[in-house]
Amino acid sequence: MRIFLTGATGFIGSRIVPELLEAGHQVLGMTRSDEGAQKLQAAGAEVHRGDLEDLDSMRKGATGVDAVIHCAFDHDFSNFVANTEKDRRVITAMADALVGSDRALVITSGVGIGAKTPGQPATEDYFDKDHPNPRKASEEAGHAALDRGVNVSVVRLPQVHDTEKQGLITPLIAMARKAGLIGYVGEGQNRYAAAAVLDVAKLYRLVVERAERGSVWNAVAEEGVPVRDIAEVLGAGLKIPVKSLSEEETRQVFGWMSAFAAMDISASSAYTQKTLNWKPTGPGLLEDLRKMDYFNI
Repeated sequence: MRIFLTGATGFIGSRIVPELLEAGHQVLGMTRSDEGAQKLQAAGAEVHRGDLEDLDSMRKGATGVDAVIHCAFDHDFSNFVANTEKDRRVITAMADALVGSDRALVITSGVGIGAKTPGQPATEDYFDKDHPNPRKASEEAGHAALDRGVNVSVVRLPQVHDTEKQGLITPLIAMARKAGLIGYVGEGQNRYAAAAVLDVAKLYRLVVERAERGSVWNAVAEEGVPVRDIAEVLGAGLKIPVKSLSEEETRQVFGWMSAFAAMDISASSAYTQKTLNWKPTGPGLLEDLRKMDYFNI
């Protein structure tokens, strides 16, 4: 297949490119910059110059290809709500180019949206339309595209990691360094699901190849890593104190990040692993955190 990939030079997308190429697919990778174009060409991909703000460029990218994988996202979490609405517009624009065909559109969301009850792992078969996480806008756009006949499937992400980046934990590290401490709410027993980035890249390939209309997949290797365990590893790496914080203290120290501090974002991938024969083999989140070079990132 010839596959249009947004976010092709990003953290996850840059791993999806070789995964697709090695499986015999062609990749049309989106980038905004000359540097990104050079990286894509060096990897063996075609280049599409585009931008999330330029909806025409998104429509053009999704035209004339066999499938689309959309993993680009503006990760300025301090402006999270606006960026989720931008993602809604982008998904809608690409769906415009796919209406009337069976070409797959694989979009990206977050695992927490699949939690039926607080404290229980999120699953693939549920969508919480009332979830407080604004990222649900991406799945709402996917549902609207499905109603228009577009072949949409969803990959829900946990904290995707290697030794340089770890989802929400990456901005937390910067905030903790500035604050001089790392904290967790209460006893810190709330959990974050996680998966190594190379395992996630493989899952995107499996999902686009399956092209199952309306399907949802959880890119989860570890169902839930306790936040206190994460904080203790970060404290050791940064050489700063680790302490329990009240919710008010968390807001004062970590600002917008405090909205995620007490969330239990655990998730199961039992269905995904069984159905797609996806077997994560990468390192665990704490293992990658222990191997980080905290003072050169």
